[in-house]
Amino acid sequence: MGLALAIYAFWVEPRSLVVTRLSVPLAGLERELRVVVMGDLQPAPPIESLEGIAAIVERLNAEGGDLVLLLGDYVSERRLSSGFIDPHDTAPILGRLKAPLGVYAVLGNHDWWWDGPEMRRLLTAEGITVLEDAAERVEAGPQSLWIAGLSDPVTQSYDLKAVLAEVAGEEPILLLSHTPDVFPDVPAEVGLTLAAHTHGGQVNLPFFGRLIVPSRFGERFAYGLIEEAGRRLYVTSGIGTAIIPVRFRVPPEIVVLTLTPATNAKKSAQ
Repeated sequence: MGLALAIYAFWVEPRSLVVTRLSVPLAGLERELRVVVMGDLQPAPPIESLEGIAAIVERLNAEGGDLVLLLGDYVSERRLSSGFIDPHDTAPILGRLKAPLGVYAVLGNHDWWWDGPEMRRLLTAEGITVLEDAAERVEAGPQSLWIAGLSDPVTQSYDLKAVLAEVAGEEPILLLSHTPDVFPDVPAEVGLTLAAHTHGGQVNLPFFGRLIVPSRFGERFAYGLIEEAGRRLYVTSGIGTAIIPVRFRVPPEIVVLTLTPATNAKKSAQ
């Protein structure tokens, strides 16, 4: 039984990508928008490969999102693996991502441990908009909204107030942060915050819970849709793994959000 669990946790589940679908109401939204989200790619052998990254990009594109949002860590540093996947090879594959309203990204701690400015250059060269303490207004016909992105809170200083000061008008705001630890400071004007970094704890044991969550708030912001004081945060379990290539009851995921003026939020995974 122990051997079977080890094979499942170290080989099967890390490859068992799911698509999590969620309907989230967003104040000020006039029509539905479909947003595809990916975090923590962190590719490294033997689990990931360039071919595997290409397959993930194809799945993201197949969802037909109006927007694609990337939440950092496009390289794997400081993880037990049998090799290294160079971002110079990964970035052109990520450049195949397509969405009519654009592809937006923030950088994560692994990107900065590798080379943050170079990662930003690589992604920008592929047509991906990297938001480092910046915001951009997105026009979608009669609907407009703001995409705001923070510098990585783990390795860099960030300025949430300065970012939100760039936002004009009353259009909806989507805030991208590599880590969810910024959420207690996010004001109510931000309709939805999206984060990664925790990997959902990677291992979620019955009775014991998520053993290691890289957050100063423990399991409070470990995974999923969190609602506090009328504000919403979604934390994805991401694609890759950190330190040890293991997952148990926390499969890798792509997130597909339907942002709607409606009042109900529903979740399903497939």
